[in-house]
Amino acid sequence: MAANNSIKGSAQASDPAALEQFRSYLLRYALVQLRDQTAAEDAVQETLLAAVEGGAGFSGKSSVKTWLTGILKHKIIDHLRRQSREQPLIAAGHDERSEAEVIDAMFKDDGHWESFPASWGDPDQAFENKKFWEVFETCAKLMPAKTARVFTMREVMELSTEEICMELGITATNCWVMLHRARLSLRECLELKWFGKL
Repeated sequence: MAANNSIKGSAQASDPAALEQFRSYLLRYALVQLRDQTAAEDAVQETLLAAVEGGAGFSGKSSVKTWLTGILKHKIIDHLRRQSREQPLIAAGHDERSEAEVIDAMFKDDGHWESFPASWGDPDQAFENKKFWEVFETCAKLMPAKTARVFTMREVMELSTEEICMELGITATNCWVMLHRARLSLRECLELKWFGKL
């Protein structure tokens, strides 16, 4: 039976019409990472083309959706690498300062939380909720582009700190600070827009 599923998955992996059903999911995923409609559409198109061309190599060890997401991750990484070579990161400006001020306001002078984080209930259950991911995407878009790029490369693309620093020309300390800011920003936004409703 497993062999039959593998054959079926292999046929689906090289059939453009069958792959088309995953386009909207892949586009949402790419938009969160790239924050640019055109770049996201290009990455999805390249992903689907690579899948059609390499569909015979699909082993069936994962779902077609998981396999496509893996291809898309590589396309997004390639795009981010090209982008970082073509235009350097802009030095911290007004947006970064106001973000730092927002983060500072979350803590008392002694370093403790101004208000204790709200209960997030069952995070595993939230991950299964489509509406949660829409709110997550909104929160990710609210982060400064530089911070979001580092967060995406680390948490979504699973690149090491060394790889991120090399790709973006930043120091490890700068990378860690941006990751910390991204996590705090996501925490605050998700508490307001999602978990605060629980």
